[in-house]
Amino acid sequence: MNHFEYREARLGQTEQFVSKEKNIKLYDGEEKTNFEEGEVVLTSHRLFWGRPGQIAQGMRVLCLHLKYVENLDEEIASSFIFGKKKRVIVQLKPLEADKAPGPMDYSTASYIKLSGKNGIEEAFILALQETVAARLWNVDGGSSSENSPEKKPGIKLRTGIVGIERGIQQKQKQTDESIAVAFQDLKKLMGMAREMVTVSKGIAAKIRNHDGDISEDETIRFKSYLMSLGIDDPVTRGNFTTNIEYFQSLSQQITQMLLDSITEAGGMMSLADVYCRVNRARGFELLSPEDLLGACQLMQGPIRLRQFPSGAMVLQLDSHNDEIVMEETEQHIREEGSLTVEHFARNKKISVLLAQERLFTAERAGKICRDESLEGLRFFPNLFLLQCAR
Repeated sequence: MNHFEYREARLGQTEQFVSKEKNIKLYDGEEKTNFEEGEVVLTSHRLFWGRPGQIAQGMRVLCLHLKYVENLDEEIASSFIFGKKKRVIVQLKPLEADKAPGPMDYSTASYIKLSGKNGIEEAFILALQETVAARLWNVDGGSSSENSPEKKPGIKLRTGIVGIERGIQQKQKQTDESIAVAFQDLKKLMGMAREMVTVSKGIAAKIRNHDGDISEDETIRFKSYLMSLGIDDPVTRGNFTTNIEYFQSLSQQITQMLLDSITEAGGMMSLADVYCRVNRARGFELLSPEDLLGACQLMQGPIRLRQFPSGAMVLQLDSHNDEIVMEETEQHIREEGSLTVEHFARNKKISVLLAQERLFTAERAGKICRDESLEGLRFFPNLFLLQCAR
């Protein structure tokens, strides 16, 4: 870092502001320094580093003339806390003989590093590269000969706002190209998925009719493969002329699909869980929330749609009995002493939504009571009811 000087943070007559970056740490080669959490200001001629607010006030701060920059490199540093971040390596030329002593003249490193808490922004790196390539200090000072390759009188400094805009445009172009490629792959995948569905329908038909040379063992194996893949013959809107027919057929298929799952879940399943399970089973023929709700509203058994006073919707077995569930809820609360909604959901292995509705239902019936405090909502046995019963 002996290339740095202490200078007042003021622009020269031909010097222009280019870019700024915050929370920058300076490295002397691979060695850490005390110059951390500072601001870096890039001009057309120099690079300033100062503590927050020092550069804006024109105070004496570290200053590196860009004429000493020989090359710029980038490296990716990994951190357990902050993840991967980008650093800038500034390769420096040898010092001139008449250069004033710098803040770290004992340094022997031929390069410095600029590092940020979250890495260096790509726009700042691009601005630094273009500024060094422009070499406006040679144009302004006229120190180079006419044939010198470093003298570029016709070049324009495309940094600052222009550089940032160009960087954004380049990123946008790369993003558009990536999206185009992704959608091409997606179209191919969708085409293959349709072919798989067609093949699966043919196999299913052969299995049902026992056509061809398919043995009983192969039939069982094919069925297990198709079930594990989730490939079936999903109900789609295109196969029906009216919405009523579509929703009725869809409701029957959902009932067959979820009857065992809802029974295992205790006779009730939230509509959000239903939506996830159904779409996961349907593969690429996804249902919209509106279609699912329309189908559930037409269910006539053994599963029906139920809406609680809070507005929450669930699918519930016809055999589900609120009285039995309330008795079980009251008994569980009495055994535990008191429970929050989250604890009740964990104990019963149900969703928080269903646990809340079960507790509210038991509360409305007077089986349990609540206590709301800074610790949250907690439910207790209704001691008043127990004393009256005695």
